Amino acid sequence: MTERNDTQPSSSNLPAVVTHDEASSRVTRAILDFVSQIPDSKVHSHGNPDTEARRLAHRAAQRAALTAATLALPPGPLGWLTILPELVSIWKIQAQLVSDIAAAYGKHAELGREQMLWCLFRHTSAQAFRDLVVRLGDRLIFRRVSYGVIERVAKQIGVKVTQRALGEGLSRWMPVIGAIGVGGYAYYDTRQVAATAIAMLKSEFGMAESDDATVVATQEVEATRLH
Repeated sequence: MTERNDTQPSSSNLPAVVTHDEASSRVTRAILDFVSQIPDSKVHSHGNPDTEARRLAHRAAQRAALTAATLALPPGPLGWLTILPELVSIWKIQAQLVSDIAAAYGKHAELGREQMLWCLFRHTSAQAFRDLVVRLGDRLIFRRVSYGVIERVAKQIGVKVTQRALGEGLSRWMPVIGAIGVGGYAYYDTRQVAATAIAMLKSEFGMAESDDATVVATQEVEATRLH
């Protein structure tokens, strides 16, 4: 008779409360709650903002890696319960990073929920921002949209984040190896957030009403064709 290996995860081992739809809904609500406020920053406008931004990014990425790895250590079902707290903890670090980088570039006052969403999640789901951001060459025009549009964007991001998070959740059955992998991804993810923020802050960006942004984009395309 072959003994069952209980160290391997199976569908009966996984918490019954963890379903993709429910997890995605929780992540979406967390995203909406999270971007409603922009963190304050103690960083002052810097004479060399590029260097300061890289320093801030390196420090935040290290913090994110350590935080994620620590929360990923609990094994089995207990580890699954740390997924959302881990995400929120990492977002807090990343949101503070975006706030600090904006302050280093002297643009903290221009930072809103649309810009925060873009910096935190553009690399996760660029397609989700098609109704929120218009790119005009090196310029970014953020549409001033209703809460319903923001909610739709958050839902699309939530699906992507949940797919990755539940995949990572399987690694919690191998706590030490899994923690290293989760920490490594958090480091990479935070560097991606920093890169998006730096690119946005080094270029021109602004706000426009939804219809105005479309008109501006059309005019820009027509002007390019004429030349």
